[in-house]
Amino acid sequence: MGTYTYQPVHAGLVCDPESEGGQVVSLVLYTGPERDGVPAAASTGVSRLADGRYAFTLPDGLADGRYWGAASFIPAQGVPAVTDRTVRLDLPVGGALLVSPEQIAEEVGIPLPLTAAQREALRVDIGKAQADVSSYLGRPLIPRPHALRGVSPLYGYDLSDARAWPAPSYDDITTVLSYTPTADGHYDVRLLVGLHAAEEEPIVRYVVAHATEMIRNKPGSGDGERRVTSVSAEGQSVSYDSAPVTGQAGALPALDSLSGYRKLLYRPIVGAPAVAWPYGRGRRYSRW
Repeated sequence: MGTYTYQPVHAGLVCDPESEGGQVVSLVLYTGPERDGVPAAASTGVSRLADGRYAFTLPDGLADGRYWGAASFIPAQGVPAVTDRTVRLDLPVGGALLVSPEQIAEEVGIPLPLTAAQREALRVDIGKAQADVSSYLGRPLIPRPHALRGVSPLYGYDLSDARAWPAPSYDDITTVLSYTPTADGHYDVRLLVGLHAAEEEPIVRYVVAHATEMIRNKPGSGDGERRVTSVSAEGQSVSYDSAPVTGQAGALPALDSLSGYRKLLYRPIVGAPAVAWPYGRGRRYSRW
């Protein structure tokens, strides 16, 4: 049994139905993009997360692969129900991979559904791409859980704000998953510490592009398509269209575009720098 995290959007704006008197109702999954016919599964078990998103509980027994969904919710009290037909879900969910094999297959041009062998090969390529990103950033791409027991929040901060709690690491990203009041007036808090790369679109975009290019550049792989610009009369030579360079429209993202996610390390300066004698007076005080 897994969960699917869903963010309701209404009238072009992110909304939180429960806080406005509304409700997130259901998620219906189909095996085709038309989203009609007999549903493959339906989920009505939903819970609100601390950040205003909602987690649907997925039924057991669903086969691996892509599903197209329709989520129904009531944005606010007195507002008619809305059906969001843009949901796409790739199973299984909740693993160590930031993207699914189906996402890479779409980019490369491999038709769906995937065979078990195709899915396993794509997972290996995704893992390689993630390893390159993790090496560049110098940090893991998956956060680690941390629990606080019997703590009190700092005054002036919302309870969903990580700054309200004694964080285990003050120089890393901390997200509050839940906070539960205890009988003695304190709280038990569940945190995520570290970079949650699956929630960062630039990182996901780079992993998809990197894995796709690795597959296309494999000798004799036969996967992926490149645009042919010219072919000789006898077919002895083929010229391909050159890819856009970095910065041009349609170009692949560069690795240094993820530099903002690198963990900053701080080293205190022991003393003010000074010019060495005899070219300067060093750190000693001088009147002239």
